Parts: sequence; C-alpha cells; structure tokens
Amino acid sequence: MKAKLEKIEPIDNLSLVDKVEARILAFFKENGLRPGDAIPKELEFAESLGVSRTVVREALLRLRTLGLVESKKHRGMILTQPDVVGSFERVLDPTILDESTLKNLFELRLILEMGMADFLFERKTQKDMDELEEIVTFEEDNVNNESFFSLDKEIAFHGKLYQMSNNETLQKFHKLLLPVFEFVHRETSEEWRQFKYSSGKFVTHRMLMDNIKVGTPETFRNAMRNHLEPHFVRTFKKA
Repeated sequence: MKAKLEKIEPIDNLSLVDKVEARILAFFKENGLRPGDAIPKELEFAESLGVSRTVVREALLRLRTLGLVESKKHRGMILTQPDVVGSFERVLDPTILDESTLKNLFELRLILEMGMADFLFERKTQKDMDELEEIVTFEEDNVNNESFFSLDKEIAFHGKLYQMSNNETLQKFHKLLLPVFEFVHRETSEEWRQFKYSSGKFVTHRMLMDNIKVGTPETFRNAMRNHLEPHFVRTFKKA
C-alpha cells in the first residue's frame, strides 16, 4: 500500500509565487531602482500583475528574507543593499550540511587563499606586517609540533591574511566559513600530523610571512600551495 501524502501544497500556487517574485525583481531592474528607493505597495503589485495580495505578500517576504527590501516608517517598502554573505550565515552549520556541501565550502577556502596573493602584495602595510610578526612569534613560542598548528593559531594567521587583502567581502567569507574550517580540522587533525610533503618539507607560517616581505605573488602562491598541500591531497582523493 502506498503511503498517504498529506498537506502538500498545489504546484500551481507555488509556481505563481515564484513567477511574481521574478517579475518584481525584473520591475526593479527595468525601472533602474537603487537602494533607498521606494517600491510600489502590495495592492499596486497585485493589481498590475493580476494576482492576489497574498501571493504578492509571500513574494515580498522572500525578498525581505534575502535582505533586498525592508519596511521603513512613513515610507513603506524600500529597496535595500543586501548583505550577500550574511544571507548564507543562517544555514552554514556543519552539523546540518551534507558531506558534499562541506567539501565544496572547504574547497572555496583553498581557492580564496590561493587567489589572494596579488592583493596581499598590493595592499600590505607596515602595520599589517608588524601584526603578522606578532602572530607568528606568539605561535612559535607556544608550538608543540613544528609541522602542525592548532586551530586557534591557524585561524589567527590566515585571518590576518584575509584582513590584509582589504576586501570586505572576502573578510566576511572568511568569518562565515570558520565553522567549516573547525569541522574539517577536527576530522583531519591526526591524519595531517603524519603527512609527507612532496617537497620534503613543510612551509610554515613564518616562511609564508617572509615570502610576503621579500617575495612575489607567484612565489607566495607556490609557498601557500605547499602549506595547504594536505588539504588539496585529501580533496582530490575524494573527488
């Protein structure tokens, strides 16, 4: 006997909200609306689109959830500048994401850190380098294994690199992905203690820092690739 399915909403109703949401977004673009501009009321959208206010309200609620519109006292609904990264924050909990999603998110970290080299060299300041020196010195004074870093030291060093990029969105992504880093770190910490690097040696945080001082974006990328080699190996093994 087939299981009885209950409380399934009609497909037509759901697709209508989707269409209205898309049409409202198209309206914003077609009219060149910018953050801060007022948008039509629910009734106006409903009459123009030939749908109920309930459908329009649900479509606008979706846009509010995404941070695209908000209500302002005495002004009604206005278009807003969405927090692109913040929209992901609510769902990035490693305990509720599947392995494939976690793998993709961690791969994003590898991509970001390999791609930031030019920005670090272009935007680094003496203050940045002094702070990076403090992080590395503290790490060396408290290290137990020269080829393995505790999570807090790893986050401190790499977090500073993201900050040095002077790219606000990149910094937000770093903070956003921290729970994923912590999850992967717990899963792989013992495995990487025994890792054999292809070059025969591990590129430490001090080596990376010295590279930023006197190297080039290309030499830094090569050094970072070595530093992250265990993660690349594990990623490609599971590909």
